[in-house]
Amino acid sequence: MAVNLTELSLPQLEGLKGQLEQEIEFLTTSIGQLKIAQTKYVEAKDSLTVLNKENAGKELLVPLTSSMYVPGTLSDVEHVLVDVGTGYYVEKNVEATKDFFKRKIDFLTKQIEKIQPALQEKHAMKQAVIEVMNIKIQQLHIVGAERKHTLTELVTDHRPWESHECRG
Repeated sequence: MAVNLTELSLPQLEGLKGQLEQEIEFLTTSIGQLKIAQTKYVEAKDSLTVLNKENAGKELLVPLTSSMYVPGTLSDVEHVLVDVGTGYYVEKNVEATKDFFKRKIDFLTKQIEKIQPALQEKHAMKQAVIEVMNIKIQQLHIVGAERKHTLTELVTDHRPWESHECRG
């Protein structure tokens, strides 16, 4: 259902603007979260390049936490455990893992591409609301100035003390 913005009052326009701002914030946050997840998969896919026969048996640091590591040895360069969500890990070979990450990256890219037009539309709608609000505010200022001018004319044109002569 299309709404003619010019038919809405200033409070209604303000409410609509607030609603659009919330939707813009939600969509922006959603895109940000999708991009974070996408980056995680890109980095994971890129890190698979170290899994080759030349690196078999090499020492490396294994993260226990984000700030604590233990030394380790790369023993299997053909298989990895992949976090597939909700605490489940699946053993995959390197090529299957690359395909898995590529599918995840492609899926997230498509989701971002679906959301971005909606975000742009919300921005355009918000801008249209702001423009109509500005026009209405200008109209209110003009009407207020005209009323003030008319009131001033009434007061100066109708001075009862000047219309009667004082006879002494």
